Amino acid sequence: MSTFTPRPGAAPLPRQVLAQATIESKLMLRNGEQLLLAVVIPVIVLVGAVEAAQHIDLGLSQRPIDEFMPGVLALAVMSTAFTSLAIATGFERRYGVIKRLGSSPLPRSGLLLGKVGALLAVEALQILVIALVAFAMEWQPQASVPAVVLTVLAGTAAFASLGLFVAGVLRAEATLAAANLVYLLLLAGGAVVIPASAYGGFGGVAELLPSGALGEGLRWAFWYGDFNGKALLVLAVWAGIGTLLTARTFKWE
Repeated sequence: MSTFTPRPGAAPLPRQVLAQATIESKLMLRNGEQLLLAVVIPVIVLVGAVEAAQHIDLGLSQRPIDEFMPGVLALAVMSTAFTSLAIATGFERRYGVIKRLGSSPLPRSGLLLGKVGALLAVEALQILVIALVAFAMEWQPQASVPAVVLTVLAGTAAFASLGLFVAGVLRAEATLAAANLVYLLLLAGGAVVIPASAYGGFGGVAELLPSGALGEGLRWAFWYGDFNGKALLVLAVWAGIGTLLTARTFKWE
């Protein structure tokens, strides 16, 4: 007869993070509102902008699909890394989910890494879906893959840190309202989908917003196949500000 010796203890941290990231990803994709923000709205914006450009002279410097595609990808990253993350985390705090996770073997660093892993997984799915739609519309990218990846990562860091800051200082209902309001304001005036140059004198200010920096960075990567140093610096500064504010103010319950 075999003898089994119990080996109590937590799983290795990488396995815990992977499990948490998997759960976070499933929860994000099961939520109808977050799925709408993550995939449906960016696709509608892309198709609507391209169709409008075919009937209205917008003075574009590129073909409509090439002009709008980088900005739509920036919008997708913003919707997931900021709006969806802030709303989900705000309600997790309200219902005590994060508090209960605090009593599990998963450390706080593991929880944050799990959330980041889930964001990257959902963003990869977003990019795939939007890219397939764009290819069906005769998109012809000439991008620098390293520049695109680095810009997306920098944008994710900036928006995720700001999203956690909002979720950590406001009540769940206030977080829901604030995250959606900021999303709409940046969509309309944050130089995400439309280049900052289209905003006239406000364009210089828009480039200093995280939305404008992400949009300009991706446009530069797709149009010119290179890194946009100014955009990356702006995103790094916003990531630093968001991280500092979150570390000082975030309440886990």
